[in-house]
Amino acid sequence: MQTFNHISLRIPLWPRGKVLLLAAALAALATGIQAQEAAPDAEAARIQSVAEEAYIYGLPIVMNYAVMHSYAVDKASPQFKAPFNQLHHEARVLTPKDTVIVTPNSDTPYSMSWLDLRAEPVVISVPAVDPKRYYSVQLVDGNTFNYGIFGSLSTGHAPGNYLAVGPDWQGEVPPGISKVFRSTTQFSLTIFRTQLIGPSDIEAVKQVQAGYRVQTLSAFLKKPAPPAAPTVNFPKIDKDLAKTNFFAYLDFALQFAPAGPEEKDIRNKLASIGIGAGNFDQFKAVAGKYRQQLGLGVKAGDDKLTKAIADSGERRSGWQFQTLSFGDRAHFAGNWLQRAALAKAGIFGLDATEALYPMTRTLPNGEPLDGSKHTYTLTFAAGQLPPARAFWSLTMYDGATQFLIENPINRYLINSPMLEGMAKNPDGSITLYLQKDAPAADKVANWLPAPNGPIYLVLRLYGPDKSALNGEWKNPPLVQVAQ
Repeated sequence: MQTFNHISLRIPLWPRGKVLLLAAALAALATGIQAQEAAPDAEAARIQSVAEEAYIYGLPIVMNYAVMHSYAVDKASPQFKAPFNQLHHEARVLTPKDTVIVTPNSDTPYSMSWLDLRAEPVVISVPAVDPKRYYSVQLVDGNTFNYGIFGSLSTGHAPGNYLAVGPDWQGEVPPGISKVFRSTTQFSLTIFRTQLIGPSDIEAVKQVQAGYRVQTLSAFLKKPAPPAAPTVNFPKIDKDLAKTNFFAYLDFALQFAPAGPEEKDIRNKLASIGIGAGNFDQFKAVAGKYRQQLGLGVKAGDDKLTKAIADSGERRSGWQFQTLSFGDRAHFAGNWLQRAALAKAGIFGLDATEALYPMTRTLPNGEPLDGSKHTYTLTFAAGQLPPARAFWSLTMYDGATQFLIENPINRYLINSPMLEGMAKNPDGSITLYLQKDAPAADKVANWLPAPNGPIYLVLRLYGPDKSALNGEWKNPPLVQVAQ
């Protein structure tokens, strides 16, 4: 394969933070191209069209590779977590001091493991978990397909062993395995989410995490390991090299991703310009002659993604609900634009049936929320709390930075487990008070402190009911309190 320069990566797992910088850098691939006369032939137009499709198809794959390299390959990376097939846990309460990742999730501390499935499958084991606690294990492959999700909502709270296998594995499933999940690529990611019920609950979360386990099938069976897979010379990547070498990274990653039936057409187009066909010198020759067309194709592809993201939600009482959803290979069915839009907006998201994330920065009339000027209320009518099978939470962020905010009671969210300690109105409804200064003493239990400036709110529903997904549930609007 092709040769890469040596560089380092500083990109965190969750793209609403710095991974978005990578997407932005890739969009800039179309800029800075030296002026050149467009080749006056049909081939130039074809090259530009293929480049556009290749960018849309390949963006999630390259973004995934960048995170994998940072977290599991490059031990010098500040973001390095653990080598392949080993677990890493994050078990703490996030605070305003956590400023690496925007819109940090304080609900479900993460554990994670990148899997190398080339030599043999990997067994993922979970312990018995308290039925009152949500947890999930998400399997994401190099195509950013969610090829498996299990946990409290799908498989229950009993202990179990689950087998992640590579795309070509044909072995026998041993006793003791609850279910088999097949990755479409030879490397994949496992993300564990464990509900944190409150700050004092962190030790219980650690106990659950201690019961998670990732091991090769041979280790699980206590048998000799098969021959190791060949050593891979993983090319290093950062946002600058992703910008200049995007197609090279795509070509590299595709060798670990056998094409599915729905990929036949796009893979043939990529191969026609030397990508994914084992002959990258062909692409270098194409790039030497049609550099401008490649850049224009990338720009056109990124413009389509920007529009797709803007068109991907619907407003309900001032809240933005996402209408695109993550899923497996069958779910996307070759819709590369949808896959890329989701990756650029927030890679590695859960399927909508597992989690829903309405968000807002404005009142229903479009007026921006601002804690320095106004106070707000959010009232859930009796029997109209967010319909979530597991739990829901409302998190307050600084609208300018999308980080948690310092406040006198160290409260960054209100969630369903807190309802027992909250005051109800005479009609059974519950009113939340969103403001920077403390309300009256009888309202403090329902107070979600706001920043002294722009406000950004995210409502998370884990295990959303169909009524939340299809709009039957009428989520309440934010109300500005008259001064």
